Amino acid sequence: MKIVYFNDWRLGVLKGDAVVDVMAAVSDVQRLGPHDLINGVIEHWSAYKTKIEDAVSKGAGVPLGSVTLRPPLPRPVNIDCMAVNYMEDGTRSEPAPINAFHKSPNSIIGPGEAMVLPDVPASVFEGEAELGVIIGKKGYNIKAADAMSHVFGYCNFIDGSARGLPPPGNVFYQMKSRETFGPIGPYIVTADEIKDPHNLSVKLWNDGDLKQSFSTSDMAHKIPRSIEFVSACHTLMPGDILASGTNHRGLHAFQDGNRIEMEVEGCGRLAITIKDDLKRTWPRETRLQRQEKGLEPLAPQASGKYAKG
Repeated sequence: MKIVYFNDWRLGVLKGDAVVDVMAAVSDVQRLGPHDLINGVIEHWSAYKTKIEDAVSKGAGVPLGSVTLRPPLPRPVNIDCMAVNYMEDGTRSEPAPINAFHKSPNSIIGPGEAMVLPDVPASVFEGEAELGVIIGKKGYNIKAADAMSHVFGYCNFIDGSARGLPPPGNVFYQMKSRETFGPIGPYIVTADEIKDPHNLSVKLWNDGDLKQSFSTSDMAHKIPRSIEFVSACHTLMPGDILASGTNHRGLHAFQDGNRIEMEVEGCGRLAITIKDDLKRTWPRETRLQRQEKGLEPLAPQASGKYAKG
């Protein structure tokens, strides 16, 4: 099942090229806002799955192209992001030590929205294409052997980053948790539709140019181990997102006016834009392309405020 939020935060399900409104099927979910609704549906999925399926089978829906899609998880309790979690196409001799960081729920945006580059002296802004794993069942100290039973589904996730901010060493919070730096969507795909989450293609395009292209088979610490690791630190809640990491070789500068599209196999295509009021520019090469030229992997700012030299 492919679950969406659309228009004025109506919960829907994709049925071919149509969106079927299923709000009536979940009307008894206690909520203060759309975040409570989807999190409640995920938490009590066994009670709502059949009701939603019935609503979808009976509903004609409206054309997908006629609606405005919203982020399918508007405010997760937790966004946990795995760090350096790929073998980089075999260029790493061994996995990096398992590590993760928290990203602010306020970073979430949805399809068609803009990632806004703030007025800060970042050396470069990048975005990492990742498989987002959506937690379906509350758990603390989850064992790897039990972890996949806690997975509700999957989505596209872009981990926005403001690299090189001062002071040195004060890294992840101000680099990762900025407003709009967590695009997701266009929908949630329930776990039953993804045969093997460790064998999916992940692609990201910038203005139509393919920049990232890798497989989740290259993941160093697989989803069960990642869930075990983060849940040893804090309780995972229904509707939380575990971002599983990226292959860094295709990372490159995001800048004003870019149209970014990403697609994890089976999860649809997420499209966003980049907005920078300062109109800063960077070279367009990927980290790998720069390394092949003997250059530093991170592109230096070429023009605009904070450009050096």
